Amino acid sequence: MILSDTDLLERLGEGDLVVDPIDDLDTQVQPASIDMRLGSEFLEFQRTNIPCIHPDRADEVDEYVRETYVEEGEEFILHPGDFVLGTTKERVEIPSDLVATVEGRSSLGRLAVVVHATAGFIDPGFCGKITLELSNLGAAPVALSPDMRVSQLVFTELKSASTRPYGIERGSKYQDQDGPKASKIQDDPEFER
Repeated sequence: MILSDTDLLERLGEGDLVVDPIDDLDTQVQPASIDMRLGSEFLEFQRTNIPCIHPDRADEVDEYVRETYVEEGEEFILHPGDFVLGTTKERVEIPSDLVATVEGRSSLGRLAVVVHATAGFIDPGFCGKITLELSNLGAAPVALSPDMRVSQLVFTELKSASTRPYGIERGSKYQDQDGPKASKIQDDPEFER
């Protein structure tokens, strides 16, 4: 069952669901979702001449990723064809009986901006800021400003609470992230040497 605004406000009030900071409940809490704002940190992928990326070699990714911080009042220009990792301003804590999905806001979609490529599922137990996979599918650059609402979280109640939630105990790679994080796929068991 997807949570409505009534459910969301109740869970936020009880404190078992955390989305922080929410500066304006009337603006951010939608009929069945919570709007998330863009943070100030980005990971930009530089054009490179490497033949390919090997998922099991972390050092190769570090060679072509550059961190960018956008000051208050400034903009990040997302050029056509670009792919960058951004982050939400808000930190979330998902209780063990909920999952969340990241959806793009239709207003940005109509400008050809996509906010997640594939990682739109947030497990029960996840805590941290959400990494956004931003790309511009259009023909013109788009200016993105920190604090603008760029995505929304839709929360779904599980039939029963997870007994093995995302987290440190499971060795979850992105728990407590505080900004955009590059892939840690090299830490997956199938890449152990």
